[in-house]
Amino acid sequence: MQTPSTSTGWKARLALTYSLQQGRTVAHHEHQGPLRVLQSLYPEGDAICHQVLVHPPGGLAGGDELDIQVQVQKGAHALVTTPGATRFYRSEAGQATQWVQIRLDDRARLEWLPLETIAYSGCQAVNRVSVDMAPTATFMAWDVLALGLPASNQPFVLGHFLQHLEVQGVWLDRGLIDAADRRLLDGPVGLAGYRCLATLVMGSGSPLNLQQLELALEQARSITRADARFHLGVTSPHPRVVVARVLCDQTEPARQVLQAIVTDQHVDVRVLRQQGAASTPSDQ
Repeated sequence: MQTPSTSTGWKARLALTYSLQQGRTVAHHEHQGPLRVLQSLYPEGDAICHQVLVHPPGGLAGGDELDIQVQVQKGAHALVTTPGATRFYRSEAGQATQWVQIRLDDRARLEWLPLETIAYSGCQAVNRVSVDMAPTATFMAWDVLALGLPASNQPFVLGHFLQHLEVQGVWLDRGLIDAADRRLLDGPVGLAGYRCLATLVMGSGSPLNLQQLELALEQARSITRADARFHLGVTSPHPRVVVARVLCDQTEPARQVLQAIVTDQHVDVRVLRQQGAASTPSDQ
C-alpha cells in the first residue's frame, strides 16, 4: 500500500484522452497515485462523454501535487466534473499544487465544470488551468473559489492562493490572493469583503461571431439586474473569449448564477457547442 511522504506529499497524475469513434465519444485514462475516474456517463447521448474525477485523499496539503492532462481529439466532446470540493488545507510543509493542462484538437469540445475550490486558512496553494485550442475547438470552464470557511468560524486569515487561468496566446488571468493583503480582500476595487470569487470562461479557437457574442454578453449581464445577492461582471477581453466574474458570500449562489448563465434561459451555450463544428476561419 502506498503511503504519502511527510516531506514530499502526495504526487498524483491523471491523463485523460477522448476520441470520437462511430459517433460516440470514448474516454481512455491513465493514472499514477491517488487520482481516479469515478464514472463515465452519457446523459446527453453518445456524442458527449461525462466523466467524474475523484481524489481519494480528499484534499491537498503541503508538498501535494495533482497533474491532470486532458486531450480531446478531433470531433470529440467531453464534460468533466467532480463529486466534491477541491480542498487546499493548511500547510506547514510547503506548497500544494494542482495543474490542469488541456489540449483541444479540431472540432473538439470540452466543458470543465468541477465543484468549488476551498482555500483553508494557512494554505500555500497554486491552482493552474491552461488550455491550448485548435482553430475550430471550443471550451467552457468555471472555477468557484471560497476563501476560508467563514460560516464555520474559520476565516481566511493566513496563507496565500495563486490562481492561474489561461487560454494560450489569447487570455491570461494570474493573481495572488494573500490573506495579509487587506486592501485586496476588503477594498472596493478588490474582493470588497466577499469571500467567494467565481469565474466562467467560454472560449473558441477562432473569433466568435460578433452578433452571437453581443447577445451572450447582454443576456448574461441581465442576471445582475435580477438578483442583488452578488456582483456580476461580464466582458470579452478577446474576440475568442467571454469571461464572467461573480463575487458573493457563499459558493452555492455563485454556482447557481454560473449555471444560469450557461443554460438556455440566459446564454445559449449551444453557440459555443456548435462553433467548433460549424465555423472555420473563412466564416468569420
